Amino acid sequence: MVERDFTALPKMKNPLDYIQQYPQRTKGILGINDSQFQQLLAEAELKQAQQQAEREQQRTRVNAPGGGRKPILSVAEQVCLCLFYLRHYPTFEVLGLQFGVSKTEANDTVHHWLKMLRMLLPASLLEAVAPDFSDYESVQEELTQFQLIVDSFEQARERPEDNQEQRTYFSGQKKQHTFKSQIVTLPQGKDIVDVVAGAKGPTSDKTLFEAQLSKFASGQGFDGDKAYVGAENVQTPHKKPKGGELTTEQTAENKEFSSTRRIFVEHMIRLLRIFRVTKERFRLHPRTYEQIILTVCGLVRFRLGMIVLPVSPQN
Repeated sequence: MVERDFTALPKMKNPLDYIQQYPQRTKGILGINDSQFQQLLAEAELKQAQQQAEREQQRTRVNAPGGGRKPILSVAEQVCLCLFYLRHYPTFEVLGLQFGVSKTEANDTVHHWLKMLRMLLPASLLEAVAPDFSDYESVQEELTQFQLIVDSFEQARERPEDNQEQRTYFSGQKKQHTFKSQIVTLPQGKDIVDVVAGAKGPTSDKTLFEAQLSKFASGQGFDGDKAYVGAENVQTPHKKPKGGELTTEQTAENKEFSSTRRIFVEHMIRLLRIFRVTKERFRLHPRTYEQIILTVCGLVRFRLGMIVLPVSPQN
């Protein structure tokens, strides 16, 4: 057996160092490609500098400028750490070991940059245009030209300590305590139009959908699975009658409906679950769940090219 000489390999201090040497592997490690990571990093550094300048104007300074404890990680390493966490979902202790910081520092860094990424990457098309009412109305009107696709997914969570809360989050379908989220996409799964995250697992898909229907124009059409039977303006597959069977024609129509129209929302959910923080049992505090899901939705939209970051001014 030939032994490999590992001393000849380049030494790397953390995942950022690795992807800088092998940029073609960035997508597998962070969930977005190297070009997108560099764009995101440029905007993140600019946003960080702007917020720091605003804080400096509002504070009463004790130390001289440049004083105080220096950050252990650069901004690039901090952003990389946050994306790496979302993509692979290690414990904070393991994450800290990979980046050479304590688990507390890793925890704090992730939560800091979650907030920043939420500001930079809107989770949905409707969220992106929400600040401008006229744009929002225009988008609502344009969406009526399409048959949107709606579906939901559940994710296991830690068992709540309170007995009453345990009952409200226990999903009979999944046989465990879960969060439920719902996404609405454009045809062909080209973009995320709307997302709702963190509902209680037993909440029916139809109830969750109807609570969000006011976001859309009257008459907006949707495609959904059998869980949405009876919901307003939702086209669903034929449901097998009680004690009966579907006809051959109905079965063929259901197969075509699922494979040529509704399947694309399943592809979108699969993209979300590339980020393992949305797939494995959720270990963080329940109040952070919505923020996590919305952040991942923003990253997926960015990955698909649906978010164009502004060009940062050159120094």
